[in-house]
Amino acid sequence: MKISNRIINNTIKKINKKDRIKRYFFLVVGAFFLAFAFNVFYSPNNLVTGGISGISIVLNNLFGIPTALFITISYLILLVISLLVLGWDSTKHSIIGSMLYPLFVFLTKDMVNLIHFDVDNMLLIAIFGAIITGIGSGLTFKYGFSTGGTDILCQIMSKYLKISIGTSIKMVNFIIIIVSGFFLKSGYIYAWENVLYAIIAVYISTLLTDKVLLGISDSKSFYIITEHETAIKKFLIQELGRGVTVLEARGGYTGDMKKVLLCAIPTKEYFLAKEGILEIDKNAIILINDIYESSGIE
Repeated sequence: MKISNRIINNTIKKINKKDRIKRYFFLVVGAFFLAFAFNVFYSPNNLVTGGISGISIVLNNLFGIPTALFITISYLILLVISLLVLGWDSTKHSIIGSMLYPLFVFLTKDMVNLIHFDVDNMLLIAIFGAIITGIGSGLTFKYGFSTGGTDILCQIMSKYLKISIGTSIKMVNFIIIIVSGFFLKSGYIYAWENVLYAIIAVYISTLLTDKVLLGISDSKSFYIITEHETAIKKFLIQELGRGVTVLEARGGYTGDMKKVLLCAIPTKEYFLAKEGILEIDKNAIILINDIYESSGIE
């Protein structure tokens, strides 16, 4: 048991050190893409797709508050709240992204003057903004990071309201998008048209993030055959907070009885789960399938 605990304690550290330069590089690229899409496509056209960035567009319309300033202050406040409420372990993966994204929003805020799309077709603008956003989000999540913002708020909601993080993200973004329709200064009809375009943009960006960069489903089922059953179970249960089912199996050739671990993992935690299992047992056999519909999985 002590050996198992030592392995568990070192697993996360090993994952964070693995391919560190590559992971940080793609985090930087992902954060830049998100900021670029916001300043070039979303903000100039009042497309509120949720999150702190969406709120900043509404407040800029109502009170003239600079979007970059509001985003920076909000991200820093949410980081402090996350440390106080969720603790260091839940906050550390959001710190760099929470600094990079506001920084890139500042650096790219005048880029719309250099890259100006004289296009009246809002659908086209929404689609291209969504594609860039999807790529940015995908690169960020794929390598185990988060850009913070309302992701932190959703983690807090998940903890205290006992709902999944995925559900809380959808709830928060839906509320921000719908409320924006009442406050955008472009006029009642135009504002609600923008809400519809924003919903399309969110759908496309989510689709691209999940299906192209992270996989083709919201969750994955992991079937694990390992000689280190106890250590891997503890990693999945204690570190990832996931339930594990132990299946009895028999080798078709040898006839030997083996145990197979079955665990459902959200796509955003795919990288951490896979690398963690292989750090504990590099010879583990892992079969990963897409889950198209599930119940009770956070």
